[in-house]
Amino acid sequence: MEFSGSPQISNRVWTVPNVLSFIRLGLVPLFLYFILNAQDALALIVLVVSSLSDYLDGVIARRFNQITRLGQLLDPAADRLFIFAALIGLAARNVIPWWLFIVIVAREIMLVILGLISANFGFGPLPVHHLGKVATAGLFYALPILMLGQAFPEVAWVTDPIGWAFALWGAFLYWWAGFIYVAQSIRISRIPRG
Repeated sequence: MEFSGSPQISNRVWTVPNVLSFIRLGLVPLFLYFILNAQDALALIVLVVSSLSDYLDGVIARRFNQITRLGQLLDPAADRLFIFAALIGLAARNVIPWWLFIVIVAREIMLVILGLISANFGFGPLPVHHLGKVATAGLFYALPILMLGQAFPEVAWVTDPIGWAFALWGAFLYWWAGFIYVAQSIRISRIPRG
């Protein structure tokens, strides 16, 4: 199905993509339980199921014109919660340093503040920048790859350098995208209201 122009965004709640996002949100506590208890193989399975549902909800939303306002909130929320759960679990087990957790959480706090500022000026959430998506993808690759090395130590000599490369680039791009959001917020704050 081809779309011309921007897709229609509906206010519907019960769509297939939204149900998949709700399921992903429900999987976060299970994932965190597995990762905190060093059940890395089970945590990886949950993460793979979540990633597949994330891919499917995007494809279904676009293909069948089921893009909703709720979905635009649920999808990134589920992404961020999985990243936070993985960061908390891996940092608590000393697989990654706490500074990486702090770097990523600090950027998220900054985005919340920017969201409040743009709401104060009468604007909705800032549009997602492609660099932010690339950064999130980098972290989405990094954390499972690092977990893979934990679940199967015999492959850690390969997975650890690759996982750390994605983690460091993801964190760097996360902040780069964050500064782009700061610039967007400054532009929004200068638009005359009235």
